[in-house]
Order: sequence, then structure tokens, then C-alpha cells
Amino acid sequence: MSEVIDTLAAALNAHDLEGAAALIHEDYRSEQPAHPGAAFVGRAQMHANWQAMFAGIPDFHAELIRSVDDGDTTWSEWSWSGTRSDGQDFKVRGVTLFELRNGKITAGRLYMEEVDRLAVPIEEAVENLSGQRPDTPPNPQQ
Repeated sequence: MSEVIDTLAAALNAHDLEGAAALIHEDYRSEQPAHPGAAFVGRAQMHANWQAMFAGIPDFHAELIRSVDDGDTTWSEWSWSGTRSDGQDFKVRGVTLFELRNGKITAGRLYMEEVDRLAVPIEEAVENLSGQRPDTPPNPQQ
């Protein structure tokens, strides 16, 4: 199954939209659990999405960091990068869980997020999540 994901990565890096779409089942189901409104069904929407991605990020590059098969699901860690056509950097990292059947990707759960442009210290990140700022422990190297 990882061969399908390797082939997907190669197609994305070649900007081979038809090659990538050929790996997707016609009734593909896509979920973005952190962004439930972005869920969709169908190869046609996947095709439209990636057509816009390639147009908007002409130097799009996908790095498949690692993947592992678990039954009919392949878990993959990705780093996507490039420069948008408006000149802004594009950096996305995350994990995808793709269900495969008969050599086609039938469903995906994508946990892909933009990389923060500004480094946020852990104390601020925890405070943004919880509303409470953690105490900073003493540095043992001092």
C-alpha cells in the first residue's frame, strides 16, 4: 500500500494532476477533522482542489517523510512547501491517514496545517490553548 502513497508523492512533485487523480477512487471521501467544513466527496473535487494548488503554488513540493501501513490504512507524514503566486511562502506539515482498496485511495483523513510563520514560545502556545500560562521551570543547565 505504501507504493500507492509513494506514487502519489511522485505525481504531486511532478505536478501530474492526472497521475495523482488516477490513484483516487471516484467516490473518495476526504475529511479534515480540525476543519470539518472542508470535508468533501469525490475524485472531481480532489482534481479541482489540486488544480488550484498547482496553479497557486507553481513550485509546490511534497516531501513524504515516512509512511506505515496498518491494515487497509496508510499513515503518512508530509511536509509541503513552495512559493505562492502572490510571493508568500507556503509551508504545511502534517499527517494523513489514507484508506486503500484495490490500489485506489478510497478515503483520507488529513491533519495538515500551515506552519506558523512566527515562532511562538511553548508558554504562549499553552496559554492560547488553555487560557492559562504555565510556570517556566528552572533551567537545569544554569
